[in-house]
Amino acid sequence: MSPRWLPDPVVRRGRSVVSDLHAHLVFITRRRRDALDEAMLRRCEQAMREVCLQMGADLRKFHGGDDHVRLLVHYPPKLAVSTLVNRLKAVSAHYLAIEFTGQIDQAFVDGHLWSPSYFAASCGGAPLKIIEDYIEAQKLPI
Repeated sequence: MSPRWLPDPVVRRGRSVVSDLHAHLVFITRRRRDALDEAMLRRCEQAMREVCLQMGADLRKFHGGDDHVRLLVHYPPKLAVSTLVNRLKAVSAHYLAIEFTGQIDQAFVDGHLWSPSYFAASCGGAPLKIIEDYIEAQKLPI
């Protein structure tokens, strides 16, 4: 390991890549229906943690309300955020539909629990202004 690069357990290392990618994800229920209770949120978190583990990602934080869930996911560069989102929504809706049939039937609109849209933002590390200044300050080759 290079003496300039201190080992960091948070940073992912592959054969040809070093990455530290985090995404803030928000999923809302279809038509913002108040469908989720505490037990459903616990099961949703468990299902989403399993999905992340299977896809090589790490669900760092999870929080939810009656009509939405928020996640902070640390993911590898080979995994597209859209692929992760689709799997998280599909698997969580599947388990919630099976395990909370009586409670969740009214929340499903046209057979879907989650809205087709979602919020995703990259996050972590330095603010953009610092990165822009760093890139601008790099020396040009002579």
